Amino acid sequence: MLFPHPAHHPHWWTDSHRSAQVNLRLGASLSFVAGAINAGGFLAVGQYTSHMTGMLSSITDHLALGELRLALAGLVALLAFVGGAVTTAWMVNWSLRRQLRSAFARPLVVEAGLLLVFGLFGAAINLSSGLFIPLTVLLLCFIMGLQNALITKISNAEIRTTHVTGLVTDIGIELGKLLYFNGADAPTKIVANRRKLRIHLTLVGCFFIGGVVGAVGFKTWGYVTSVPLALLLAVLFWGPVLHDIRSGRIAPRLPQTYR
Repeated sequence: MLFPHPAHHPHWWTDSHRSAQVNLRLGASLSFVAGAINAGGFLAVGQYTSHMTGMLSSITDHLALGELRLALAGLVALLAFVGGAVTTAWMVNWSLRRQLRSAFARPLVVEAGLLLVFGLFGAAINLSSGLFIPLTVLLLCFIMGLQNALITKISNAEIRTTHVTGLVTDIGIELGKLLYFNGADAPTKIVANRRKLRIHLTLVGCFFIGGVVGAVGFKTWGYVTSVPLALLLAVLFWGPVLHDIRSGRIAPRLPQTYR
């Protein structure tokens, strides 16, 4: 069977056979989703769930102030993010060893399902906020870890969707190179990596646009905004997943060790 060309079919962007161009398109799409989830989640629970640097800092602050309960809550949220990344690594490696086309699509199936659960939590929060707000924070942190680990593995750590601090730092570095004046007698030329700059600007821009859409959507329609985000993820994963379902075949284990 000939592999469809993923560059022209968004529902094949999570295929195990991809190009660098498709990686960027997938990364941009997932950055949009991450921005929407992060902004919508803040309006839901009053906390950003993609910012683990801030989460870790809040843990240390709460410990210094003797607020052990809040410090423990932050630690559990951090572990939820790590748990999402662990889940992605396990799912992808398990699938790759069986030569499944849906190796990189399966974590998005989980993410889409959890987004729908997040939508259901909206109604539950009104009934018992003391229980469901902490669960919502853990759910969103898990989703962020799941997604960030996925695009990191797909792109060999070139693309990340929730780590905006690192992206903005790299943008600043490349802009510094771009604006650097190379004298005529300079022994070596300082040259910006324009491709890297374009990639990071694209990812940050998509995260920003997603944040605006998520915030406006959540403010206007509430938790139902998670439904179109889940549907967008479904567009990205249904090609490889449907292929593996139709084939009904799990290939023998491979001897390679995957990262």
